[in-house]
Order: sequence, then C-alpha cells, then structure tokens
Amino acid sequence: MQIQQIQTYLNSHDFQERLRGLTELNDHESQVAIPLLISKLSDPEFIIRSFVAMGLGRQQSPESFQALVELLDHDPDPNVRAEAANSLSQYGEMAIPYLVRCFGQDCNWLVRRSILEPLISRRHPQALYDICICALSAPEQVAQEAAIEGLAGLAGTEKQTEALEQLLELVGTPVWRIRTRVALALRKFNHPQAQAALHYLKKDEDHRVVGAALEGAI
Repeated sequence: MQIQQIQTYLNSHDFQERLRGLTELNDHESQVAIPLLISKLSDPEFIIRSFVAMGLGRQQSPESFQALVELLDHDPDPNVRAEAANSLSQYGEMAIPYLVRCFGQDCNWLVRRSILEPLISRRHPQALYDICICALSAPEQVAQEAAIEGLAGLAGTEKQTEALEQLLELVGTPVWRIRTRVALALRKFNHPQAQAALHYLKKDEDHRVVGAALEGAI
C-alpha cells in the first residue's frame, strides 16, 4: 500500500481504518514507519496504541525505544503498558533497568507478567532475581507463583544460591499451590538443601504437593 493511503487511514475517524493503516506499516522501512507509529501514541483507542507498541518493537530505533518507555510509564491502559513492556524487552540489555523499575511501580499483574516472562526466557539473572523478590511480596497468589517459576529459572546462574534460599523459606507455607510450585522449582537445583527439602515435601499432607515432589508434574 502506498504511504499516502496509509496516512489517510491513520487520520480516519474509523479506528478500524487506523488499525489497517498501522498493519500496513509492517511492509515499510523504519524511517517511514516509525514517525507514523509515534504520531498515534495518544490515539483514543487502546487497541490502536497497543498496535503502536507492537510496531515499535519491530521497528527499532532510539526514537522507538523512547516512545515505548513513554507508553510503559504513562499510558492509562494496562493492555497497552503490557504490550509496551513486551516490545521493550526485545531491545535487550538497554531495556532491563526500565523493565525492573516498571515492575516495582506498576502493580497491574498483566503488565508484570509481560515483564517477567521475557526475563525468564532471556536469562537476565540479576534483573530476574530483583523482580521475583518484588513479586513474592505481592498480595496476589498468582504473582507469588510466577515469582517461584522465575526463581527456578535462576538454577545454574550466578544467582542460584540466593534463589534457592528464597525457595527454601517457602517450603512450610500453608498454601498448597505455593508448596507445589516450590517442589517443582526445587527439582531444578542440584544441591543437597534442595534435595532435603524435596524429601520433606514428598511427605506433605497434600497429595498434589507429593506428586510434584515425586514426579515434577501435577
């Protein structure tokens, strides 16, 4: 599609046409696409701003990075902030301080999950450990469970000792789902303390915890 037609779509009152315009930008080079993406940062429709965030993850530049930071810090919709976090994570090491800061400040779980998942998969030990500690103190059980999953991902890294210490403190928690996640996580650690804790959990009063300790799956 010609750039003039895309601009017409982006300026339309119909959000579906604006959405089509953003989609068409995928076929254009960064120097053309980025200014047009940035022009829609304040679009009234959250779905448009979400697509902008996705586009800025694909069309990387210093301007795109700053625009994503702006969305992450200031957009009122958690869906947009989550998409911005996901796109920002694609910038690698330079994005880590911004993601860690956001995790501590933004209590929306969708946003936090969008930060936690790429840090688990891309193995940034210090950053992952920092946000796991933050998530463990969250009131939502789902956040605590995700933190345990993150701590398991630190096995074999320079943060494994600290991660194991955090997991061992959770062995006696009264919540069976947490104990189950702990059992699964401990199986990742080749350490006598981890083995001792697993032996203890194999005698747990809840069969689901026992199953996790024995088989590594519920």
